[in-house]
Amino acid sequence: MTVPAATTNSFPTRQLGRNGPHVSAIGLGTMGIGIWYGKTDHEAANEALTYAADHGVTFWDTADVYGDTEEVLGRWFTSTGRRADIFLATKFGSWDPEAKYAPPYTPVSTPSYVKHAVQRSLARLQTSYIDLYYQHRVDPSVPIEVVMEALREYVEDGRIRWVGLSECSGETLRRAKKVEGVGERVVVVQDEYSPFSLQVEREGFANVCEELGVGIVAYSPLGRGMVSGRYRSRADFDADDSRLIMPRFSEENFPKNLALVDGLKVIAEKYGATTSQVTLAWILAEHPTFIPIPGSRSKERVEENAKGALLELKPEDVKEIRKLCEEAEIHGERYPEEYMAGTKGDCIALGEWKGE
Repeated sequence: MTVPAATTNSFPTRQLGRNGPHVSAIGLGTMGIGIWYGKTDHEAANEALTYAADHGVTFWDTADVYGDTEEVLGRWFTSTGRRADIFLATKFGSWDPEAKYAPPYTPVSTPSYVKHAVQRSLARLQTSYIDLYYQHRVDPSVPIEVVMEALREYVEDGRIRWVGLSECSGETLRRAKKVEGVGERVVVVQDEYSPFSLQVEREGFANVCEELGVGIVAYSPLGRGMVSGRYRSRADFDADDSRLIMPRFSEENFPKNLALVDGLKVIAEKYGATTSQVTLAWILAEHPTFIPIPGSRSKERVEENAKGALLELKPEDVKEIRKLCEEAEIHGERYPEEYMAGTKGDCIALGEWKGE
């Protein structure tokens, strides 16, 4: 079979959580435009943005620590006049991109910083509002209730329309949801999820989200490109590509992890599809409340990934992919050890807060 092309009118949508807005069923991750995946062709990146907007992939994801990506998107909005066509998500708090310190970085979500980060992102993005604003990493030293209160004025005046958390614990999410007037706007959590990363299921976090009516936005759904099969060795990456420090891409682990990709390829060939398309289709089939946001910075990759939302897998193939993923022996953590601490997602109790 041939996977159909996406169009603006036909592209499927999904709801963000139980009470949130509808957005494109596959989003566009823009991190690679600005940082970490080697040199970017900015002309190609702008073509990718326009192609995505033209074909219904209108749920765009960025962050203040993605190099100059917010500025790139801001220029695109201004030059095209199409800000209203895009459901825009950005993030704060993973670390302060203006601070002069080295990795591993320290999450920061003090009230004064949150307010600064909001204004900075609005200016960089050249917009008067942010559709979805995430706390990128939980600051363990600041109660989540304090963070929600810092966002209140922006939620109430419409500069922030919806709120999300990223890599938080179930307890932190529960506390955020209880903050009256702001917690109701918390509709999604962004977590890593792919055939290589099933921790949200295995650790029970997906069940907490289901209970609370919160959706999951799946970042790195293609395993940072490993699922695509285009990368078979470390020599395939630029010297400044961050994947070279990722444990799953080490000299020892990389070839072992490709066994799962090769298994996915067998299924993809049955559909005349790519492993990326089949993987995205599988995530959508398995989880009606998940929205994957594969990163793309070329028109070709946006087009390829968009077709994943239009591919209907047979039930037996959905089960076979699940079997492959469950039985796969994944070699290496998803981040280097020093970065994993930032994914615990817990913070101090409100009663322990002493102020800034």
